[in-house]
Amino acid sequence: MPRANDLKKGMIIDFDGVPHAVKTIDCKSPSSRGASTYYKIRYNNLQTGQKRDESHKADDMLKEADCIRVKVSYSYMDGDEYVFMDNEDYTQHSLSAEDLGDQVGYITEGMEEITALLLEDNIIGVELPSTVSLEVMETAPRLKGASATNRDKPATLSTGITVQVPEYLETGEIIKVHTGTGKFISRDTD
Repeated sequence: MPRANDLKKGMIIDFDGVPHAVKTIDCKSPSSRGASTYYKIRYNNLQTGQKRDESHKADDMLKEADCIRVKVSYSYMDGDEYVFMDNEDYTQHSLSAEDLGDQVGYITEGMEEITALLLEDNIIGVELPSTVSLEVMETAPRLKGASATNRDKPATLSTGITVQVPEYLETGEIIKVHTGTGKFISRDTD
């Protein structure tokens, strides 16, 4: 059973027997002494699609839904559906772009290391690796004399998402991006 402070985007929590996916997490740290940190979390009901907002104290225990976790790879798009293939028995599962939400911007052709969450043999969500490597497709030109300072500029990546990157990066470079926060981590040197 995870605590509220252990929740991550994409985790599946059980409320009254209904699975809910964690969509956003907002941590609030009150400034008064003795006040506890609390988390405002937006869930998405995986059966009806409705949103649910809840507030939890950091040490509140939550019940994780009984999902089967299966390793899958992203195969292809079929209309608006993203098709994932089970790495062991080659079963195909599909999710709509709407169901995937913000995760769409981190899914690339042939991507592996994805965990599918199955409930009663139906895919209800995916957990992506914590970092992905994406190519910078468009960004402002490199500034002469730019160093590794804290100044950032927007860059559009190969999947269409935009992230803030250091000003010394150029178009065509491969970078690592954190899938939970959407933030630049480093250049991909592999």
